[in-house]
Amino acid sequence: MTITLDLSAFEQLMYLPAGEVLYRLFFWYFGWLPMAIVALNGILHIWLHHRRHHWGAKQKYVLLAIDIPRNNAQSPRAVENMFIYFAGAHATLTLIEKWWEGKFQLGFSFEIVSIDGFIQFLIHTPVAFKHLVETAVYSQYPDAEIYEVEDYVGVAPDKYPDPEYDIWGSEFIQVSDPILPIRTYPEFEHQFGEPEKQYKDPMASLMDLMSSLQKGEQLWYQIILVPIGQEWTEGRDKFVGKILGEKPKATAANNFVDKIISWIGDVSEQIYQLWGDIIDKEKKADDMFKMFNLKPKEKLQIEAAEKKVAKLGFDVTIRGVYVSRKEVMNKPKVVNGFVGYIKQFNTGDLNALKPDTKITMTSAAYLLVDKRLNEKKRKIIRAYKERSDILGRKPWVMNVEELATLWHFPIDAVVKAPLVQRAGARRIEPPMSLPFDTGQPRMAANKEPIFDENYEIYDPAEEKISESEPAEKQASAKAVPDFMKEEAEIETSQRGKPPANLPFAD
Repeated sequence: MTITLDLSAFEQLMYLPAGEVLYRLFFWYFGWLPMAIVALNGILHIWLHHRRHHWGAKQKYVLLAIDIPRNNAQSPRAVENMFIYFAGAHATLTLIEKWWEGKFQLGFSFEIVSIDGFIQFLIHTPVAFKHLVETAVYSQYPDAEIYEVEDYVGVAPDKYPDPEYDIWGSEFIQVSDPILPIRTYPEFEHQFGEPEKQYKDPMASLMDLMSSLQKGEQLWYQIILVPIGQEWTEGRDKFVGKILGEKPKATAANNFVDKIISWIGDVSEQIYQLWGDIIDKEKKADDMFKMFNLKPKEKLQIEAAEKKVAKLGFDVTIRGVYVSRKEVMNKPKVVNGFVGYIKQFNTGDLNALKPDTKITMTSAAYLLVDKRLNEKKRKIIRAYKERSDILGRKPWVMNVEELATLWHFPIDAVVKAPLVQRAGARRIEPPMSLPFDTGQPRMAANKEPIFDENYEIYDPAEEKISESEPAEKQASAKAVPDFMKEEAEIETSQRGKPPANLPFAD
């Protein structure tokens, strides 16, 4: 059997003018190919989104409130160890699981909320990882208390404008290459003063801001964490290679183009053969001294990138939302204060965080301002309520040291926030298994309100007093100065009990 190929059409094509040949090749014969690739890619994404939505709707989540222990002296290193433990939730998915079953990597949401000035630390987690969260927290904070609570986000309307409430919201994005770190907690330490106060906790400004909110105001702070593998560390090689002027490695996508360029180079090789040795020697000399000629900023960036990839990383999305009744809303104070808290971690030579003013931030100018502004409000509140890592900006990578800097329990020796929910005094030592608190299990069987009505306001004057001290000295040590009593009375009259309209479990 003989197969005959008819190439007469291509032979005729060669006799046409050059312009006609290009037109037929790129618009007639193969012009449909790019459009087909784009259409196929779109269909695949629609299918994947459909399957992910179908599988994701079946997943169950729980919101856990963390009451930090009194007199907490743990540095953010303890929270960093917690985040390392959360990396155990990472799973490798097969093609069938991803494209047919719609499975995706489940993540966590670490949140700090202030409702009418009362502050609570929260972790939103899949039910499957609830015990992982408990173990991680108790391993670093044995005296902490964890309770399952109802979600607090229902107070915020889904559509805007709303007759009673208004919001401000934004995601926060990185300014430079994600392989570069932000300013982390070791850089907030200094060698002056008492040892317990040598760490200047950046959380102090956020706790002070959240404690100052009035009735009808709420500030929500959310960090979405999605466990990932080690593929992100390849960005370090690309970043360092770019600084050193190295040629990027060839990939399968550009191998064909590389071969064509290679063929053209072979033709001209003979012409430059006499100069080849000189060029090679000069190039080797340049490469040898490249590292020695780096600018101080470039050296710092290379060292920082190497240090960042040495620790585990997560895909991260950061959001802040200010929800308030219109009559008490104070954007200049709360919004500017929250952005100021975030900017504490910025550096001029490495990386920085800023509000995403272009896409997710609730601001608009020029055309159709009201319509676009209300649409942005609707999108940011939906993304926050769903704890979504898909809606809004694409996540980027931060390592556990950066995350522990942004979200950690305040240190009592530095942060005096009286309205932070804290664990009660412990009467007995808990067993090694899930501990019990005064005869009650740490994890409540039923959901609790976010804030306990019998909350305890932290008293800065409270100190441990040795029983061996004379009675007069004990009495004087326990005495609270008059100015502290007055401040406590004012604080109590202003705040009263936690908000009565907080959601309760059935």
